[in-house]
Amino acid sequence: MTEKYLAQPDLGFIAQVRGLGGETLKKCYQCATCSVACPIAPENSPFPRKEMIAASWGLKDRLIKSADIWLCHQCGDCTDLCPRGAAPGDVLSAIRSVAITEYAQPKFLANAVNDPKKLPLLIGIPAIWFALLALITVYGKETMTSIFNVFGISWSHAHEGAEHVIAQADFFSTWFVDLTFVPIATAVVIIFILSLKRFLTDIHENAVLEGKTDKTSLDYKALFQALVRVIPMVLKHDKFNECESNKDRATPHMMVLYSFIGLFIVTSIGFVLLYIAQMPGPYSQLSPMKWLANISGVALVIGSGLMIKNRLDKKEEQKTYYKDWFILGVVFSLGLTGMLTEMARLAHMAYVSYFFYFLHLIAIFNLFAFLPFSKMAHLVYRLTAVAYAEYGNRK
Repeated sequence: MTEKYLAQPDLGFIAQVRGLGGETLKKCYQCATCSVACPIAPENSPFPRKEMIAASWGLKDRLIKSADIWLCHQCGDCTDLCPRGAAPGDVLSAIRSVAITEYAQPKFLANAVNDPKKLPLLIGIPAIWFALLALITVYGKETMTSIFNVFGISWSHAHEGAEHVIAQADFFSTWFVDLTFVPIATAVVIIFILSLKRFLTDIHENAVLEGKTDKTSLDYKALFQALVRVIPMVLKHDKFNECESNKDRATPHMMVLYSFIGLFIVTSIGFVLLYIAQMPGPYSQLSPMKWLANISGVALVIGSGLMIKNRLDKKEEQKTYYKDWFILGVVFSLGLTGMLTEMARLAHMAYVSYFFYFLHLIAIFNLFAFLPFSKMAHLVYRLTAVAYAEYGNRK
């Protein structure tokens, strides 16, 4: 039996949702067409009608703490069939953006990622940082070699015959790159761990309150087992393929997902080869690692490019907001600059290759440093919510 709930409207939350892409919220007159039309809504307390009602009333706490906003894949079926043009899918997307801002710390970074006026700063800060590292790498080689020799560490990662090879490490020291991104990756993991701990507590309390689970407490071992069970479904995009209106988005999404998996594998192998096996790059184009890197890079460019094309082709039916363009632009830039860096190197255009690598590093910084605050955080929160739904026997 569900407990009583005291409504505490938050007018600021309503304004925030409308500002992040949910401006059609007040068109909803609660007919429930959206919940009937949604092919992936559970039979027990289906979405998105109840979320539209809660958002209209400004029930921020109830919505932010609900896993249901993450079970929505914004496939567009509800939006297409809504008789009032309330666009429930866009409203839930806006609510998810608010949720990301609420759970991620520090909040000023989350607010900056969603503010187009802050974009010059998000690009400019890493650009200045990497330009400084390039200057030190190029003009401070002797000084840095002396400093590293004190600790018995080699400053240069060049291999034999490196003077005849174009290597990005000659322009941006590998030490500098890794000493930038390893702490960033560590910080991102810590932020997600702290955010997910609170997130899981909240969605469980909400599920118990609304009678959406038969679990009275959180069993993390069982939750992990549920996560393992849902991973194949996520990798195959089963839920996305149940949609009708935007079914064509499934393939580009899968291309981007698998390209990131491939690039993560390549980066991990490269790290081991460099720091453990003492085998610096560049590596042969015939090596399996290079094949995987090139295939993943091409898939990332094509997949993100198709996602951009899809939104441009459907700009009348499916509105795209700054938060969407930010992450699409970062992902596409990441793939394109990576490929152009490689192509320029193979064409023996050293400084062109270095320039594209500079842009590539800025794109990497924007993707990973702001991962907990951008739309890419969906990967973590949605996976967690889907795993919890499986754990909680949500049908």
